[in-house]
Parts: sequence; structure tokens; C-alpha cells
Amino acid sequence: MDEHRLSILPPDGNAPRATILFVPPLFEEANRMRRTLVLAMRALAREGFAAQLPDLPGQNESLTPLSGVDLVIWQEALAETARSIDGPLIIASLRGGCLIDHAARADGWWRLAPVKGASLLRTLLRARVAADREAGGESSPEMLQARGEKEALLLAGNLLSPAMLAQLGQASEQQVAPLRSLSLGANGLKGSALWLRAEPGEDRAMADAIAADIAAWGAECGVI
Repeated sequence: MDEHRLSILPPDGNAPRATILFVPPLFEEANRMRRTLVLAMRALAREGFAAQLPDLPGQNESLTPLSGVDLVIWQEALAETARSIDGPLIIASLRGGCLIDHAARADGWWRLAPVKGASLLRTLLRARVAADREAGGESSPEMLQARGEKEALLLAGNLLSPAMLAQLGQASEQQVAPLRSLSLGANGLKGSALWLRAEPGEDRAMADAIAADIAAWGAECGVI
């Protein structure tokens, strides 16, 4: 189960219309998106929703070592968190968070910019190769993956177990319903790809757009 959960409730003290359970991007992408997600949670609270953002095992305030978890453990932890929430529930996942949201029971799923696990893994491996080169060493994605079959690998500050690496390389989003899935950009939700930035940032307009889209879709499909 998650060891810490940020919760934001409606300011009027009334029972929430529904709870929005956010599943952030995975690894360092979560840090880059956190401020914007909190802004979206506050915007949802002003519209009468409760919003929650859990720390999964091995992430943020969790006392569990990241090297001891994998995607299955994250799926189970998220499912347990969802079971603890009363009333209508929408799970709102971003990027790699979309890989672990399907085992939880919810009244609806909202996904932004889903990504395959293999793409996340390639990005992490490239970052490690670049860091090794800067330090005067030499490595390649192939060399690192071979090592990762036998031992934990430190990738972009994340010590990942062989189980995590193997599962990540095969992971893709699973079918759920009802589902709203959005890309980012001209034909999707307007905002910044904050997960690509070198440092954490925020996009208040994007946060407001996330909150408005979740609320409108939830009402449209009858979840709320």
C-alpha cells in the first residue's frame, strides 16, 4: 500500500462529487510533473471534487527501497489505494502511470500521453550512457540491459531491480472502460511536456485544462 497520500478536499466541507486518484508519471518524470498535478488537484477541489496523489512504494516519502519493487507491486499498491476510497472514483494517469492503473477498480479512467514501458526504459538507458561518458567511462544500452538481467541498475538516479527492468521493457497500457485517453498538443490537451524538462516546473494553464477535462468527461459519461 502507498505510505503517504496527498489529499485535497473541497473547501466548503461538503461531501465530494467524486474522488480523482492521480497516478503520476514514473521515475524522474514524476518530480517534473508534481507541481502541475497539485495545481490540477486544487482546481478540482474548487469544483467540488476530492483529489488524491499517492506515493507508490519506493517513491517520494515511501520508506520502501525502490530496488525492492516492480510494476506488479505498484499495480497492487494502487489497487489497494483505490479500494480505500468511498464513492465515485476516477483514476487519472499520466505517461508511465498509465502502465499500472488497470488493476484498480474505478468508475472511469482518464489518461494523458500514455507511453510504452520500452520507451521509458530506452530513455533511462540513454541517460545512463551519457552519464558514463561524462565520467570517462563507456557503456551502451545493450551492455546495460545485459547487466540488468542479473543485478539492479542505477538509471537516472533510480536503482531498478532486474524484475522492474524486465517488466518495464514489456509493459504497455491495458484496456479499461470507460476510458478517455488524450495526447498532448494541438489535437489533444494543450500544455507543456514538463516531463521532458531538465528541472521540475509548472504549467498553471495545463493544470486548469486537466481539471476541466476530467470534470467534463466524468459528467458526460455518467461517472459523476
